[in-house]
Amino acid sequence: MTATTDTTRDRIDDALVRLTPAQVTIAVLTIAALGFVLLFAQEPMVHDSLHTFRHAAGITCH
Repeated sequence: MTATTDTTRDRIDDALVRLTPAQVTIAVLTIAALGFVLLFAQEPMVHDSLHTFRHAAGITCH
């Protein structure tokens, strides 16, 4: 059995094959909105919850 490394790029490529352009657009807009909230709403609870969300999504940020 061979081990494969699942990278973020692999996940993006897989999503682009499975999702419609409208779904990709909605996902990008949602991510942009969350990023905007994280950038401008520095309330610690909001910041911590979005930080945890990024980790749950598999994004390494530190």
